[in-house]
Formats: sequence, C-alpha cells, structure tokens
Amino acid sequence: MPTAAPVIILVEPQLGENIGMVARAMANFGLGELRLVNPRDGWPNEKARSAASNADHVIDRVVVFPDLASAVADLNFVFATTARERDGFKEVRGPVEAGRMLRGHSVSGLRTGILFGRERFGLYNEEVGLADEIVTFPVDPMFASLNIAQAVLLMSYEWMKSGLEDETQTNFTGPEMTPATKEQLHGLFNHLESALEARGYFRPAAKKPKMVDNLRSVLTRPGFFAPELKVLRGVIASLDYFSPKEPRGKGYPERKAKVDHAAHSGSAGADEDETPPIGGKGTDND
Repeated sequence: MPTAAPVIILVEPQLGENIGMVARAMANFGLGELRLVNPRDGWPNEKARSAASNADHVIDRVVVFPDLASAVADLNFVFATTARERDGFKEVRGPVEAGRMLRGHSVSGLRTGILFGRERFGLYNEEVGLADEIVTFPVDPMFASLNIAQAVLLMSYEWMKSGLEDETQTNFTGPEMTPATKEQLHGLFNHLESALEARGYFRPAAKKPKMVDNLRSVLTRPGFFAPELKVLRGVIASLDYFSPKEPRGKGYPERKAKVDHAAHSGSAGADEDETPPIGGKGTDND
C-alpha cells in the first residue's frame, strides 16, 4: 500500500495566482491533494490554473470546504504553520523534524495535513487550535512573513526529502571521472616546466628549484581527474608549441617536432600524448 502524502490546506486564500503557485510547488515534490477553505474569489479560478504552470492534476483535484473543521475532519494528524509565537501547549517543530514526522505517520497509515493561513495575517488562534502541532521556519525575525507558495514549497520539499534513502540524494549527478594517476600528473609537471624553461620563466636560475616546488604545490592541491589534466595539457601545448606566427592548424612547429621525436626515441620525461600526428600536422588534442 503506497504511503499517503500530506494534504495541503489553504485557509481563506485571497489570490488565485497564489493558489496556482501553491499547486505548482506541491507538484514539484510529489504532493497532489489541495483543499481550500472558503477561497475569497471562489472556485474554480482560471488565474490559479494559469499560475500552476501545468500542475493541472493538482488543480483538477481541488476540493473546497466551507470551514476548517470540515476540511480536517478525516485527517489523523495536522500541522499548522505559523511565524508567530502562540499561547497554548502545542509542540513546535522545525520543518526538517516536521517532514520526518509526517513521513512516519503516513507510513503508519495515518492521514496527515498541513495548514497554511491567509496571505495577509496567517491563521487565527482558534484555527491553530484545530491542529495537533505547530511547524515554523527558522526565518529572520525582522522579516518573518513568507509568501504562501514559498511556505508550501518548503514543507513539500521536506516531505520529499524525508522519503529519500539519503537526504542528500539528487535526481542527477555530475560526470563520473577517474582520478588522475601520479604518472599523468608528473607528465603535466614536466610539460609545464619545459614550456616555462623555454620562455625564460625561471629567473634567476638559482631560484628555479623553489619555483618548481611552488608550482607543484599549487597543482597537487586540487586533486585532478584525468580528463581535467588533458584539458590543461591542451592549453599548455597551445601556449608552448604555437604562436601568432605559427598558429594551431598552420603547420608543424619545430619545438613540437623535437618533443615528438624525443617521445618516439624513448627519452625520459616524454609523454605518450605527444605522439606526432599523421601527416605532420598539429591536432586539437595536443
């Protein structure tokens, strides 16, 4: 039996656009049941459907109630959202804990709901009194009022997150890349050092060992992946072998020819990526 998601209940919502944005926020995180208590502009509302941005399955299922008591009558557990401190004896939860509690109740077979008040002033005390507990957000007390759709979005997100095996889980990830080997990293070092040496970077000569150490310290800090090193080798190759007088694609520079010859001769420090291209022309993968 699938877990029943919480019902979202808007008490006397004023603007159809806000109802539509609430429906959109619900759909983003898998909630589908929206109840309205005495909406000011009546129902149905075309402005709400337009603002829902294709969350029509939520809009089509909206049920309107004349009062809050009837809207929560079939529910077992209800949270009331509020940004104001209330008198009374109700527990107050943050959104993370509230999301987990809703998930636990739903898994146990209980029907749950979350109350949201009017755009201008939220819920009356007697309306909060119909809920089991209060949920509030850790907002700046100097500017605590949330747009109703924002508040629904936050609670919908916490509901969705509470059902993930890993709360840091996402729907897609970055590319899987193999960490670079030390051999690949040393190839980058050697190529960069050779290119800088050819251009007189290491001056005065007595400071070269320290300058090389500094370069290697910088380049070993990030922990490169193999594809990243290939990008850097390509950049260094373009700066090293080509020039405005001999741009890439216009020939086979003398310096590159020497490096490729050394690679084929098995010279120390040569990199297999520097194999001379067929036809004696430079390639974009140098």
